[in-house]
Amino acid sequence: MKPALLTIAKRALTGEAKLERGTTLLAAISGGPDSMALLHVLARLGPQLGLTVRAHGVDHGLRAEAARELDVAEAYAAHLGVPFARTRVAVARGGNLQARARAARFEALAAAARQVGARTIATAHHADDRAETVLMRLMRGAGPRGLAALPPRAPLEGVEGHAAVELVRPLLRARREAVLAHVARHAIPYSTDASNQDPRYLRVRVRNEVMPLLAELSPGIVDHLTALADQLGAIDGGDAGAFPLSRSSQAALAQLARTRSTTARVWLAGGLVVTVDPSRAEAKASRARPARGSRSRARDP
Repeated sequence: MKPALLTIAKRALTGEAKLERGTTLLAAISGGPDSMALLHVLARLGPQLGLTVRAHGVDHGLRAEAARELDVAEAYAAHLGVPFARTRVAVARGGNLQARARAARFEALAAAARQVGARTIATAHHADDRAETVLMRLMRGAGPRGLAALPPRAPLEGVEGHAAVELVRPLLRARREAVLAHVARHAIPYSTDASNQDPRYLRVRVRNEVMPLLAELSPGIVDHLTALADQLGAIDGGDAGAFPLSRSSQAALAQLARTRSTTARVWLAGGLVVTVDPSRAEAKASRARPARGSRSRARDP
């Protein structure tokens, strides 16, 4: 059984994102189902985790409906007890519209974060978004660093004067269907942006045409693409040594961290074995050979 969206987000905020108690978190809210699910999740988790949650919407001035969509988001934020503000920016129509709109959005979000004393912005990207981004970058000829797309936590790049602002993605380990199921289960209001179905945009065609075909050929394609992004990100960050961890090893290590079993072993490439030190109740890695008859929970090739 797959974990609920609240569980996924809580693990992300306390694990990969490593947010400390007392952090002020600015949630980027557009009014769509993904960001409204994020708003609901953060409103629920904020008090538990000692986070101060604020929400902010950006109207790019490109669609008349955008202001009404943010009205819906603001009303729901008020219902949840989350302070909400918005910024209207001017993005001229023309070439590379989505990229310019994205740059303007993050400029506005970074400014809003500074105004409320937040150093962290949360976005509603999920696993399917990440898989699409990896594929789009591959199509454009990106190298390993470019394919390490949408990490769980990263500095906000490309926005002058906001070097200290970071992005976190609490829903990154959730699939799109899990986000939509959460919205339906909790009767969360949301708006639909018609441009998300406009085939003039590459992402729309990748989402509606390419990804379904790839999923037909390889049902695990989203998992494969997101795992690739994780592995390349680990190598780029210098955290993976000479080799990336396979997904089975990552899962085994995560289970070992949760259970803290002193009898379990996770075997890795290069002769490394990870165990829990019973005297300190923490994991340690050492070089060893598996004893004859011992059971290996996971092994990298």
